[in-house]
Amino acid sequence: MAAGRSTLFSAAACAMAASFATAFAAEVPAEPDPDIVQLVREISPTRLETYVRTLAGFGTRHSLSALDDPQRGVGAARRWIRETLDRCAAETGERLSVAFDEFVQAPTPRVPTPATLVNVVATLEGADPQAKARTLVVSGHYDSMCGNVMNSECDAPGANDDASGTAVVIELACTMAKARFPATLVFMAVAGEEQGLLGAAHWASTARERNVNVEAMFTNDIVGNARDETGKRDASTVRVFAEGVPAGKELSEEWQRRLETGGENDSPARELARTIRDASARYVPETAVKVVYRRDRYLRGGDHIPFLARGYTAVRFTEAHEDFRHQHQDVRVVDGVQFGDLPQFVDFDYLAAVARINAAALASLARAPSPPSGVRIETLQLENRTTLSWLANPDAGVAGYEIVWRETTAPFWEGAAFVGTVTRASVPLSKDDYLFAVRAVSAAGHRSLATYPLQLRNPLPPPSK
Repeated sequence: MAAGRSTLFSAAACAMAASFATAFAAEVPAEPDPDIVQLVREISPTRLETYVRTLAGFGTRHSLSALDDPQRGVGAARRWIRETLDRCAAETGERLSVAFDEFVQAPTPRVPTPATLVNVVATLEGADPQAKARTLVVSGHYDSMCGNVMNSECDAPGANDDASGTAVVIELACTMAKARFPATLVFMAVAGEEQGLLGAAHWASTARERNVNVEAMFTNDIVGNARDETGKRDASTVRVFAEGVPAGKELSEEWQRRLETGGENDSPARELARTIRDASARYVPETAVKVVYRRDRYLRGGDHIPFLARGYTAVRFTEAHEDFRHQHQDVRVVDGVQFGDLPQFVDFDYLAAVARINAAALASLARAPSPPSGVRIETLQLENRTTLSWLANPDAGVAGYEIVWRETTAPFWEGAAFVGTVTRASVPLSKDDYLFAVRAVSAAGHRSLATYPLQLRNPLPPPSK
């Protein structure tokens, strides 16, 4: 069918859609991409262990620690991160562009005097002239702290918080630079997280000022421990925290329209979390993604928050079980119990699984079209079917669009119907009983992020001939 025309299901398709709504478990039906399968296999727990132990070996990476000491402090750590990424860039034909993102942080409650902070940023530019304007960001923070966030001299190895996340970023950059992706990938080891999410805030603000199209952002923070406080190992799950309604004082008009139709669980961040869960199920089935409907844990915050604050879609990866004896603690032994964030408490096989999920989700999104825009659900009359419309994607190679749906009480998509290259389609399900969204699909079967529809109350103009 030509783009711009509408389509209505035949009687057979209607019956199929109705059966989907009750019986079809809507994991994305596409076959795994063999290139992504190979990418996931290349993630190495041995390399991740080397990265974590090296970062912990700098003694402290406190943001206000030594800058010029060749062996200890945040300066030595960031130089090593850049050298490692530069080496990977050289080994992969200079596809990876590595740079310091340096800025002067004004005083804050955790930065008593102006301080120079530096993010280490590696960019893998998209190979498609059009799609490279879409940017996917993955981060971990390389700074660390002990029990006192203002103590820049104490030992703060920060093996799990957050050498683990930084190691994931390095491994992803070095592995993914061997391949080509249509969209642009940015790998960031950010500074100043423990002092108030400062490095991420600087990069996100600059990106917003430059109108960078950050389609999705992942932060990996505390992702290396698989044991609970009793010592029981459980490497089966990683949490992804996804914000719903933004926490600002005033709701935008778009969010007011979402809430009118029960769209509070269909924020862009939660659609991203669903996409990550799909990618994990397809490529890393041994480790499940547990989507948590919160911005972050109580009393904590991560580098996705400055991106959310600037209107970007962002989520946080964190291990399923946290042992607080090994976070933000002075290194010490009390009654025979070891405290401190040491490499011995990082599970490198688990860390590799988290990295693989990141890789699968990033690669899937980088090869997918951009999310559909202008998605609307028609509320023009009382009826028991649902009609949606959207704008044609500008992306080359879009094979068509997919309508997805679920019960209003269900967390994940339960049904899906591919409707081709049309920009208006109906399904034989009541809009009163289900939630809907639209995804763009590439010729290779990669799905975009889903777009939740706003209401369309006015008649559409007649379709062009």
